Amino acid sequence: MQRPLAGLTRRNLVRELVAGVTLIAIAIPLNIGYAQIAGLPATAGLYALIVPTIVYALTVSSRQLIASPDAAAAALVASSIGGLAVAGSDDYATLALAQAVLCGIMFLLLAVFKLGFLANFLSKPILVGFVGGLALDILVSQIAKMLGVKIDSGGEFVDKVAGLVTGLGTTNLISLAIAVLSVLVLLAGKRFLPAVPWALVVLVVATVVVVLASLDDAGVSVLGEVPAGPPALTWPVLDWTTWLMLIPSAIALTLVTTAEGLLVSRSYGEKRGYPTNPNRDLFAFGLGNLAAGASGSFAVGSSTSRTAAMDQAGSRTQLPSLVLAVGTLLLLLFGTALLADIPSPAIGAIVGVAILPLLGIRDFIGLWKADRFEFIVGAVCFLVTLFIGSIPGIVVAFVLALVNLAKRAANPAIDVLASSGEPSDSLLDEAPKGQVTAPGVVVVRLAAPLFFANGSVFSDAVKRAVERARAAGNGPVRHLVVDMEAVTDVDVTGAESFEALLVWLERERIDLSFSRVRPDAKARLDHLGLLGDRASYETNRAALAALAGAAAPGAGETVHGTTEHGGA
Repeated sequence: MQRPLAGLTRRNLVRELVAGVTLIAIAIPLNIGYAQIAGLPATAGLYALIVPTIVYALTVSSRQLIASPDAAAAALVASSIGGLAVAGSDDYATLALAQAVLCGIMFLLLAVFKLGFLANFLSKPILVGFVGGLALDILVSQIAKMLGVKIDSGGEFVDKVAGLVTGLGTTNLISLAIAVLSVLVLLAGKRFLPAVPWALVVLVVATVVVVLASLDDAGVSVLGEVPAGPPALTWPVLDWTTWLMLIPSAIALTLVTTAEGLLVSRSYGEKRGYPTNPNRDLFAFGLGNLAAGASGSFAVGSSTSRTAAMDQAGSRTQLPSLVLAVGTLLLLLFGTALLADIPSPAIGAIVGVAILPLLGIRDFIGLWKADRFEFIVGAVCFLVTLFIGSIPGIVVAFVLALVNLAKRAANPAIDVLASSGEPSDSLLDEAPKGQVTAPGVVVVRLAAPLFFANGSVFSDAVKRAVERARAAGNGPVRHLVVDMEAVTDVDVTGAESFEALLVWLERERIDLSFSRVRPDAKARLDHLGLLGDRASYETNRAALAALAGAAAPGAGETVHGTTEHGGA
């Protein structure tokens, strides 16, 4: 088992400590904003940076992935429990704790039973659409905060937009000025001096200006008093029906974090040359979320932006996370008075700029150019998440993923293989449509498992291949060889379609043989009664030697050919 803080040495200790200070400057203002998005007090965002961060950093396999609530998770928390309790109430906070606990349990189950593959159903279009919908919903709330307009941040997207539009007449010009200047500094700073913690600079300068000019008296909203002290151990106490109502949102949070977190963890591990263990990463997320639920915070996920920032700062260990935890604790013990006068427009600007990339505009453009169906999948997920809700969004995402999978599986490559007649040649050349592989023989390769979605497609493709060979005047087709090298499985529906093909082949007086059958597939064919006493050859060349009289070199070969797709 990998030791905690793997990669830390005396040579990189100072660099890691400096990176930790940078992480403090980035994480504290963002987490205050994310807590407000979630409908929770600022302390909930700060508490996530202490016990959950320590637990995660000491148990994860990734040396760089930063765990923390992020914008998408905060929005999902708000949208999922906003209908169960009033944001800001004690009941609301208890529900957030319970949701984090459920996420922790689900992460642990995924780790123990090695079910992380379920997150693979969240393909890029689905993630882009789902996170983009949440991001746009957040952005409306942050724009209202920047303008000083009061809206119901826990309401539906349409209600938020309506509230923002109707409230434009109440815009506080000083709040707007603070927000505009903050956005300009953040964008320009990120472009020209990305190493500077501009979010912290904006917060400090904006707070100083508000205090010196008493701008809160002019209508500028400020964060307000933040309770001092470390997080206290707690546990959510709810009736079992309420726990059940939180399960769907906990599943959504767990799956989104699993998909994004494992991908980022693996990519940085490969980039920087160290091993990662997906199940251990899931285990760490589980412990981190249990810690969040027991210490007054809310669901913890992976932070791609902070991980990237630490990578740019030269960090290659989890030490910055521990520095962050210590720094946040010191702030809560001795510096909460510094937080009370932070202007809300500045917080809104910081969060708004941070979530702009999550809108996925470039990703949607790329999907449109690459694959229109994938674009539609992402767009539908985006619209459902935005206008109906996050939970329906994740359900629709899974349905669309299955539809996309079935669509692709129902149109496998079906190849008619060619032979040059030379015994030393492999069956690599494409066979023109209508030609036999060898006199009287057609070799067909199915490049997919045979199952319910493509069984009839394969049968139709075989019939077309035989009929085209006859129509081309190549003589009668007496033998059909099915290359099974790519067929890893056959289900009952696929077997029934194959049996119907056998009836047609017998009626047409065409003998069926198999080649390159995998051992597991052979057992499956036997079990389904498809193999029988039919010949099975080690190679396609051996099949041709036996059936068409060609010499056989005997080696297994990689084959290609003329591709037919279902419906062609």
